[in-house]
Amino acid sequence: MSVLCCGLLLGGPVVAGAAAAPSAHTRTGQESHGRGTPVSAEKLYTLDSAQAVAAELRGAGFDDGAVRHGVVAYRLVYRTVDPEGRPTTASGLLVLPLHSERRLRAVSFTHGTGVHKNDSPSMSRGSFVSAPVIAHASAGAAGVAPDYLGMGKGPGPHPWMDIDSETTASLDMLRAARTFAPRTGHVLERPVQVTGFSQGASAALALGRALRAGEDRWFRLGALAPVSGAYDFGGTELSALLAGRLDAKSGVLYAAYTLVAFNRLHHVYEQPGEVFRAPYDGTVEALFDGAHTGEQLMRGTPATLGELLTPRGRELLAHPTGPLAAALRTTDAVCTDWTPRTPARLYLATGDEQAATANTTRCRKALLRNGADVPVVDVGPVDYHGSRHLGSNVAATADIVRWFRQLREK
Repeated sequence: MSVLCCGLLLGGPVVAGAAAAPSAHTRTGQESHGRGTPVSAEKLYTLDSAQAVAAELRGAGFDDGAVRHGVVAYRLVYRTVDPEGRPTTASGLLVLPLHSERRLRAVSFTHGTGVHKNDSPSMSRGSFVSAPVIAHASAGAAGVAPDYLGMGKGPGPHPWMDIDSETTASLDMLRAARTFAPRTGHVLERPVQVTGFSQGASAALALGRALRAGEDRWFRLGALAPVSGAYDFGGTELSALLAGRLDAKSGVLYAAYTLVAFNRLHHVYEQPGEVFRAPYDGTVEALFDGAHTGEQLMRGTPATLGELLTPRGRELLAHPTGPLAAALRTTDAVCTDWTPRTPARLYLATGDEQAATANTTRCRKALLRNGADVPVVDVGPVDYHGSRHLGSNVAATADIVRWFRQLREK
């Protein structure tokens, strides 16, 4: 689905005070597959003045108060690895400020859920998924945003909520941006300011964890500000979804995407009819092929979970076992098995209809147990296209742009 349809979001043992060990996939080394090597770079557009950027941001519904520069935007296609560690390519958006310092701090923004390949930063100008990147660049940073595997110009289906591949795609996009930046007269500094929304909030925490663990020779974590994530996806989020505490249609879409996406990687069910009721058992998997729009997904799914799920499908989400449970443990570890040692904040909106705010509460408590007292910032009741969840990204972006700029200027 388009993020404008439903917002789509999304977000082990505790090792206090420790950085996480590299995962099996990210441990594959950058050099082994030329990871982070640019394959192509395409200039997408130039907003040649602060006034032009301000108009672009306002048109997308975002704050323009921190704009200082015009910007130039590029789509990078780069080498990375798939969930099995095999070579593949991905794309992403790099936005640079005009008439700025030669040395730039990178801000990595990881976006919320979309189902069509175009629901990604490098494919959507002046949109909900690209506006935060433009906003950070216009404030004097290098805005870096992976499209994720299977999105944008990437081949194959998107491995939704697969933390390992979100991390490798994000880290390799940073590497590609660093390699490309000198062609524009810039170099990227070592510290990276990391943020992300919804699905991208979990991805941001995972990228921060990788940078903290030294998984890149150059970049290190400079600051962290995820927004409205489902950090305890397998517990808090799925429980709230099944209990009807979240928006009903969003719950249908997330339940469907969870089963389809996790089945692709982890063999959760044999036949769709085991988990989806007719007629959706014959149609729902195709809706998540990257070629269907959010509107098509909305029309092609029912209004309630009872119409979508079989008893077996509901039981799998309520009490995950086997490969699904193991995969969800990895997804849900983004707050529990590491400690940020840099400035960090967690953003949310009270009344979020898609990401239960208890996810953020649990994340903060887990980080505190590990020795990091990370404050929670409630951005208040800001709606975007009728969604408090989407509104949290708009409101938080304005605050994070200013906060990150203050940190850079210290």
